[in-house]
Amino acid sequence: MDLLRAKKGFICDMDGVIYQGNQLLPGVKKFVDWLYRENKDFLFLTNNSGKTPKELHQKLAHMGLDVDESHFYTSALATAKFLGHQHPGCSAFVVGESGLFNALQDAGIKITDVNPDYVIIGEALNYNYDLICKAMHHVLNGAKLIGTNTDLTGPSENGILPACRALVAPIELTTGKKAYYIGKPNPLMMRTGLQILGIHSAETAMIGDRMDTDIIAGIESGLDPILVLSGVTTRREMEKYPYHPRLVLNGVGDIPTH
Repeated sequence: MDLLRAKKGFICDMDGVIYQGNQLLPGVKKFVDWLYRENKDFLFLTNNSGKTPKELHQKLAHMGLDVDESHFYTSALATAKFLGHQHPGCSAFVVGESGLFNALQDAGIKITDVNPDYVIIGEALNYNYDLICKAMHHVLNGAKLIGTNTDLTGPSENGILPACRALVAPIELTTGKKAYYIGKPNPLMMRTGLQILGIHSAETAMIGDRMDTDIIAGIESGLDPILVLSGVTTRREMEKYPYHPRLVLNGVGDIPTH
């Protein structure tokens, strides 16, 4: 725990670490107060592409937590950055929410339903059969398939819900094309997070609730991998993986803040 407290930087997942649905998890406020008080550099890095940093700021504010927009980085922003470098001025058919649409538009990517260069799938509350058919046809016509992240499921107040990879699966299955996934554990996302913080990986902790994205991303990127059991992973499930976190906590509330 002393090693963790001594880190200069903290990259934290959000769903299942900071909140569950619209409920702040126990100990989060004290933890965030400690980050500010100790002048730690921190970033809330989320695979969920649905919300903009401004919307995430507002969501936490409604829960009584004031975190500046600069502390948020999403798979939507990472996807927009990737495409902006790979294919400036490209076009895309997009299935997602405001976070993804805004990030792509800010990066100069044209959103269209006519001969797009890419099909981009993120979390989508309006996901339906018509969108699957359109996405499938665009991919069959040569559009490249991008998924904002590899999460199959995500936590909510009402239990586990389907996430991005579950929404991409019908398009992969019907076209025979595999998507390229941008979010954790893709090193693209982790390296950008470290660049934003301006800190070396060895001085940074990765706190997350998922073995298959957060913990493996931490290990492969050289961060201190810390698993919290406040989200989707249980101790029993953790044992199924051939790698493990350095510390397992019930939640960020376990981190001493005095």
